[in-house]
Amino acid sequence: MPSRVEDYEVLYTIGSGSYGKCQKIRRKSDAKILVWKELDYGTMAESEKQMLVSEVNLLRELKHPNIVRYYDRIIDRTNTTLYIVMEHCEGGDLSSLITRCIKERRYLEEEFIMRVMAQLTLALKDCHRRSNGGATVLHRDLKPANIFLDVKQNVKLGDFGLARILNHDTSFAKTFVGTPYYMSPEQINRMSYNEKSDIWSLGCLLYELCALSPPFTAYNQKELGEKIREGKFRRIPYRYSEELNTLLSRMLHLKDYLRPSVESILQSSLLADLVADELRRAQARHRRRSADPEKPKPAESSTTPTIAALRLKEQVLRHREKALKEREERLEQREQELCVRERLSNEKLARAESLLKSYNLVKQQKALPLLYSNEMDEGEENVSPGKKVHFAGESKENQRPDQKQSVKSQELGLKKRLQAANMRAQALGEVERLYQLKSWQILGIR
Repeated sequence: MPSRVEDYEVLYTIGSGSYGKCQKIRRKSDAKILVWKELDYGTMAESEKQMLVSEVNLLRELKHPNIVRYYDRIIDRTNTTLYIVMEHCEGGDLSSLITRCIKERRYLEEEFIMRVMAQLTLALKDCHRRSNGGATVLHRDLKPANIFLDVKQNVKLGDFGLARILNHDTSFAKTFVGTPYYMSPEQINRMSYNEKSDIWSLGCLLYELCALSPPFTAYNQKELGEKIREGKFRRIPYRYSEELNTLLSRMLHLKDYLRPSVESILQSSLLADLVADELRRAQARHRRRSADPEKPKPAESSTTPTIAALRLKEQVLRHREKALKEREERLEQREQELCVRERLSNEKLARAESLLKSYNLVKQQKALPLLYSNEMDEGEENVSPGKKVHFAGESKENQRPDQKQSVKSQELGLKKRLQAANMRAQALGEVERLYQLKSWQILGIR
């Protein structure tokens, strides 16, 4: 039997917005404290109604200890009002916590921030990597006001009103939605974006938990967009560790493909122990539910935390193995390129040496006629001046007046070729030395 508005008692209003309000309620059947979002869909456009339906369907599907739990929905067609019943988070939201810290002039402890990061990343992992094989879900509106705390200060990710479903890994969202302070550069530039856009918003949120202000602030949206595109921000206060600052800087990288994935964040040394604690708690909760005879046993399709942890480790190992294989292939390709270049440089060097040998040979051949002519001149000097001796080779018919010019031009040409060959040999020698140095470095890396 579907729930009715009369099944709940309204205690007080927590907050209100343009389309409705959020109220604290009590379920009359068991006095359980819950909240509902009261939304007037009568004034909504068709696209906004579709977005509302999508949020309800998403909340029904997403079941994770760090995501606000969905209980029920009530449709009041007479008053065109939709009530979404969800769990009550007694600790308020992170926006109120940051405001209190500013008033009290105090910073949050790094241990608390790391715990928030671990739980939020686990919640995002359930959205980005659906354990039931469903499509990827982008939250697209991560900000302190949408992150809630329960009575034990556990994080609860809520408000999936702007969430979008990506049906496969190659899908990219293109719509301009979200809160400007936490928008990624690709959203500001109206480019396609994927789950790495949520990583940017998560980095902005965690930065604000540390510094008590967003990493990018401005007086208008145009100036804010320019600052986000530039990507420069101050370091978080030095009370926080360098490892945390480095991780936040990676999450706020301008190039989305260089930002870490949810798996990479969870595997960092900062969060490893916290993630292990969260998995142990989930395992303990699962054992308690199994031991409670009144509660139904979980569906066979839902995996236990231990299996989930093993699958996570398996995915991590596969990812690392794939990365190492790709790196090895790149290094092998690079080595092959260097070998080809080295072979070409050796061939060019051999050609230069051949040219040098040819030049030396031609130079020696040119020196022989000159030596012979000198000997002939000496012989003529020994002849008495009274007698003029004529040789057959000195007749006008046998003389070549352009012989000396051709020899000189040939000599100049050979000198130029020798200089060019020497320069090329020096350049090739330098290139060969650089390639050998790079190949040694690559072999050292491998």
